[in-house]
Amino acid sequence: MFGALDTSTSGLVAQRTNLDVIAGNIAMREVTRDEKGQPNPYRRHVALFSSGDPARGSTAAGVHVAKIVQDSSPGELRWDPGHPDAAQDGPQKGYVRLSNVDYQTEMVNAMVAVRAYEANLTVAEMAKHMLSSSLTLLA
Repeated sequence: MFGALDTSTSGLVAQRTNLDVIAGNIAMREVTRDEKGQPNPYRRHVALFSSGDPARGSTAAGVHVAKIVQDSSPGELRWDPGHPDAAQDGPQKGYVRLSNVDYQTEMVNAMVAVRAYEANLTVAEMAKHMLSSSLTLLA
């Protein structure tokens, strides 16, 4: 019974982290400079899941975020010659390199993560209910 709670809890934690990453992507999608102030657009981050739960041992059931990686796909170019980060010369003169975050993709990913979170929450609630009913029968 507690295994079901542990497994669904690990799923809740993993999906919460995934939602945090997605929210960060959406928040940073218009950023065209890095932390040093250089024209380097924000790169989308992706949470990679792995089976098991490191807190309970390598053979434990569950899921966790193994790492968060940057998506290396290129961002789009937008014609905006007045933008301070627009290319000043060359074939891309007047274009601004944007981040590779696609708003629609991030929203779909957020909806999937919310549904997975809800499913894990339902499993946890059902396991708690079954445990409570078992204790009532024993008492």
